Amino acid sequence: MRNFRLFLFGHLVSSTGTWMQQVGQDWLVLRLTDAPLPLGITLALQFSPMLALGAWAGLVADRVDKRRLLLATQASMAVLALALGVLTATGAVRLWMVYTLALLLGVATAFDMPARQSFVSEMVGPERVANAVGLNSASFNTARVVGPAVAGVLIAVVMIGGLLAMDPNRLYRRAAVERGRGQIRAGVRYVWATPVLRSTILLVAVVGMLGLNYRVALPLLARFAFHGGAGAYGALAAIMAAGSVVGALAVARRGHPTRLLLIGSVAAFGLLSFAAAAAPTVLVEALFLFPIGAASLAFVATANSTVQLASDLAMRGRVMSLFGLVLLGSGPPSGLLSGWMAGQFGPRSIMLLSGVSCVTAAAVAAVAGRGRPARSPAVPGDAEQAA
Repeated sequence: MRNFRLFLFGHLVSSTGTWMQQVGQDWLVLRLTDAPLPLGITLALQFSPMLALGAWAGLVADRVDKRRLLLATQASMAVLALALGVLTATGAVRLWMVYTLALLLGVATAFDMPARQSFVSEMVGPERVANAVGLNSASFNTARVVGPAVAGVLIAVVMIGGLLAMDPNRLYRRAAVERGRGQIRAGVRYVWATPVLRSTILLVAVVGMLGLNYRVALPLLARFAFHGGAGAYGALAAIMAAGSVVGALAVARRGHPTRLLLIGSVAAFGLLSFAAAAAPTVLVEALFLFPIGAASLAFVATANSTVQLASDLAMRGRVMSLFGLVLLGSGPPSGLLSGWMAGQFGPRSIMLLSGVSCVTAAAVAAVAGRGRPARSPAVPGDAEQAA
């Protein structure tokens, strides 16, 4: 499918720029402060807009043309990446500037995520959603391995160029949601009234807040546990990202998400986190980070596919915004908690928290989900469209 190929290639380049910005931003904060808590504050600022704007951004994604919305968000991200690069290269950067750019990036991400996630189904149709989500995740995490050289320019030229080159007539469009009162509340009620959506998003909320804290853990481990520099941090991040690519490709090969894979990947993520917390050297740490990346991405991609396939077309933007809200919106409390724990008990305590929370969440989800179908049901709107 030409549209999806254009999107996939553009997303790879765009994500490469985003990951370079995030890795550079995190290490820059450590260089400026040499303390764990400011790193947690940066993460909290970057993801706080998702809490404030996430639900409304999902409604916007349901109301407007998603391709045009993505053009706007991607252009904004390119400008922010370029600004951080210029400030750093000229030596003018200060901590408050990093905080401000992180907050603005969070605003752009709040609108970008629900539009990008729900746009996938418009490009490929309902029958290929699970495969497309897996490939999209693989593209996202390949970017973490490759690393960009000129992030702002590449985002502007390649991702935005790909969106402009798409053929709108080949999209699986649906009628835009008309304006009305209470539409955000209706989306929340819809998620809560749908068991598959409710249980999956609750699981993502727990894992996102207490388990997916490696954005804070990795630079602190490299700096304080293994006494390394930016190279050690970059290597650990790249190895974990390489594992994430493998996990995403494994999910992409499956035709349909299953509850066994959803819960099993969380359990594996938690158990491996215990092992990584005890790693005596950076090499042993790297060996555990590869499967940790695979398990964590398999969970996120499976949850994403489950939520998309179980949601009605007219609600999908709002549903994906809630998915993004609990996944990325958990960043502020997670970042602050992780930064505080690292300062009090060392960076390994963050990984112990990840292990305990993920294993417990998997056990509770397994018990609560007894008797439910192993596969996520397709919703009527998608079935009719596929026919």
